[in-house]
Amino acid sequence: MFRDPSQQRAEIEGAGLKPLSSYNQTDFVKERVAVEVQFGKYAFVAYDLFVKHLAFFVNVGVEILPMKQLQQQMSSGVGYYEGELYNLVREGRGVPAVPLILIGVVP
Repeated sequence: MFRDPSQQRAEIEGAGLKPLSSYNQTDFVKERVAVEVQFGKYAFVAYDLFVKHLAFFVNVGVEILPMKQLQQQMSSGVGYYEGELYNLVREGRGVPAVPLILIGVVP
Protein backbone atom coordinates (compact mmCIF):
# COMPACT_ATOMS: atom_id res chain seq x y z
CA MET A 1 0.00 0.00 0.00
CA PHE A 2 1.34 3.43 -0.96
CA ARG A 3 0.43 6.46 1.10
CA ASP A 4 2.60 8.97 -0.73
CA PRO A 5 1.06 10.15 -4.03
CA SER A 6 4.48 10.19 -5.75
CA GLN A 7 5.00 6.52 -4.82
CA GLN A 8 1.55 5.68 -6.17
CA ARG A 9 2.31 7.51 -9.41
CA ALA A 10 5.67 5.74 -9.85
CA GLU A 11 4.10 2.32 -9.26
CA ILE A 12 1.31 2.98 -11.76
CA GLU A 13 3.70 4.32 -14.41
CA GLY A 14 6.09 1.44 -13.70
CA ALA A 15 3.30 -0.95 -14.62
CA GLY A 16 2.98 0.81 -17.99
CA LEU A 17 -0.27 2.53 -17.07
CA LYS A 18 -1.29 6.18 -17.06
CA PRO A 19 -2.14 7.59 -13.61
CA LEU A 20 -5.38 9.54 -13.37
CA SER A 21 -5.62 12.64 -11.25
CA SER A 22 -8.48 12.80 -8.79
CA TYR A 23 -9.66 15.08 -6.06
CA ASN A 24 -11.21 14.29 -2.72
CA GLN A 25 -11.76 16.41 0.33
CA THR A 26 -13.09 16.01 3.82
CA ASP A 27 -14.55 18.54 6.22
CA PHE A 28 -11.75 18.33 8.79
CA VAL A 29 -8.59 16.26 9.32
CA LYS A 30 -6.22 16.57 12.25
CA GLU A 31 -3.70 14.06 13.54
CA ARG A 32 -5.16 11.31 11.33
CA VAL A 33 -8.72 11.83 12.54
CA ALA A 34 -11.15 12.74 9.74
CA VAL A 35 -14.46 14.43 10.55
CA GLU A 36 -17.39 14.64 8.15
CA VAL A 37 -20.61 16.51 8.89
CA GLN A 38 -23.24 15.08 6.58
CA PHE A 39 -26.74 16.50 6.43
CA GLY A 40 -27.12 15.61 2.76
CA LYS A 41 -28.66 12.73 0.88
CA TYR A 42 -28.14 9.18 2.15
CA ALA A 43 -25.90 8.31 -0.83
CA PHE A 44 -23.36 10.88 0.36
CA VAL A 45 -23.32 9.29 3.81
CA ALA A 46 -22.45 5.91 2.30
CA TYR A 47 -19.72 7.55 0.21
CA ASP A 48 -18.26 9.15 3.34
CA LEU A 49 -18.31 5.92 5.34
CA PHE A 50 -17.00 3.54 2.70
CA VAL A 51 -14.80 5.77 0.52
CA LYS A 52 -13.79 9.10 2.01
CA HIS A 53 -12.64 7.93 5.43
CA LEU A 54 -10.50 5.28 3.73
CA ALA A 55 -9.06 7.67 1.14
CA PHE A 56 -7.39 9.86 3.74
CA PHE A 57 -5.53 7.00 5.47
CA VAL A 58 -6.87 8.05 8.84
CA ASN A 59 -6.70 6.23 12.15
CA VAL A 60 -10.35 6.97 12.85
CA GLY A 61 -13.25 8.51 10.97
CA VAL A 62 -15.96 10.59 12.65
CA GLU A 63 -19.30 10.98 10.91
CA ILE A 64 -21.81 13.49 12.28
CA LEU A 65 -25.38 12.82 11.16
CA PRO A 66 -28.88 14.00 12.04
CA MET A 67 -30.84 11.57 14.20
CA LYS A 68 -34.24 10.40 12.97
CA GLN A 69 -36.00 13.09 15.05
CA LEU A 70 -34.12 15.83 13.14
CA GLN A 71 -34.16 14.02 9.79
CA GLN A 72 -37.97 13.99 9.82
CA GLN A 73 -37.90 17.80 9.78
CA MET A 74 -35.58 17.91 6.75
CA SER A 75 -36.11 17.38 3.03
CA SER A 76 -36.55 13.84 1.76
CA GLY A 77 -33.67 11.44 1.24
CA VAL A 78 -31.42 12.67 4.05
CA GLY A 79 -29.40 9.96 5.76
CA TYR A 80 -29.78 9.60 9.51
CA TYR A 81 -27.82 8.19 12.44
CA GLU A 82 -30.01 5.23 13.34
CA GLY A 83 -30.25 4.03 9.73
CA GLU A 84 -26.52 4.29 9.08
CA LEU A 85 -25.66 2.59 12.38
CA TYR A 86 -27.90 -0.30 11.32
CA ASN A 87 -26.19 -0.44 7.91
CA LEU A 88 -22.72 -0.54 9.49
CA VAL A 89 -23.66 -3.27 11.97
CA ARG A 90 -25.12 -5.37 9.14
CA GLU A 91 -21.82 -5.18 7.24
CA GLY A 92 -20.05 -7.05 10.01
CA ARG A 93 -16.67 -6.83 11.64
CA GLY A 94 -13.90 -5.22 9.61
CA VAL A 95 -16.17 -3.27 7.24
CA PRO A 96 -15.30 -0.53 6.65
CA ALA A 97 -11.60 -1.01 7.20
CA VAL A 98 -11.16 2.08 9.38
CA PRO A 99 -12.66 2.53 12.86
CA LEU A 100 -15.63 4.90 12.80
CA ILE A 101 -17.38 7.03 15.37
CA LEU A 102 -20.94 7.97 14.47
CA ILE A 103 -22.42 10.98 16.21
CA GLY A 104 -26.13 11.75 15.97
CA VAL A 105 -27.50 15.23 16.57
CA VAL A 106 -31.03 16.35 17.38
CA PRO A 107 -32.64 19.81 17.34
